[in-house]
Amino acid sequence: MNRQSRQTRQRRALNDLRARHAQLRTAIHSRLQDFARVPSSEYFYELAYCMMTPQTSAENAEYVVASLKSRNFMLHDVDPVPLLADRSHYIRFHKTKSKHLLELKQQFPLVAAALSNGMTPHDVREWLVKSVKGLGYKEATHFLRNIGRNDGLAILDRHILRNLKRYGVIRSIPQSLSRKKYLAIEARFQRFAERIGIPLDELDLLFWSMETGEIRK
Repeated sequence: MNRQSRQTRQRRALNDLRARHAQLRTAIHSRLQDFARVPSSEYFYELAYCMMTPQTSAENAEYVVASLKSRNFMLHDVDPVPLLADRSHYIRFHKTKSKHLLELKQQFPLVAAALSNGMTPHDVREWLVKSVKGLGYKEATHFLRNIGRNDGLAILDRHILRNLKRYGVIRSIPQSLSRKKYLAIEARFQRFAERIGIPLDELDLLFWSMETGEIRK
């Protein structure tokens, strides 16, 4: 394929992406508004959800968090191990994640303080990654997005990375993401979103819908 053909193909792909965004814009905006309306009383469970999702289906994570909430896990002495280990809604690395949940219960007042002391989303994410066990950059950004506080930070999960490769933003999907690599790809994603005229937060949900057929958290 010659250069002109590649450029024509790329223009068509980007036009198709913009058209898909226009079609789903109302639903995407509604979902982002849902995130922004999450009350602070739900932040603990939103963070617990983001801890559960790595290498686990969103459906299983949602079920487990709903079960934790129904048992008032944050305030009561509940052993999460049996719940996370249940094969009908298994959470991978259940022992480690159960330990992190119990630690989060003790640490959450510090998390709440970090969210309310005026730090930028970037600085809050750095604090979360350094301070809360079980959170990497992807999980911390996911949490901030789910409470409407990410302000353009990117959730670089496999769905997003696959689409960034598809549209030529990255050449290949990395096997792992160091801090340096995460921030470098995030910056490329931000520039790409600006270039095609779709806000990054909306493009994130658009890519998710293209991969899963749903606009979900």
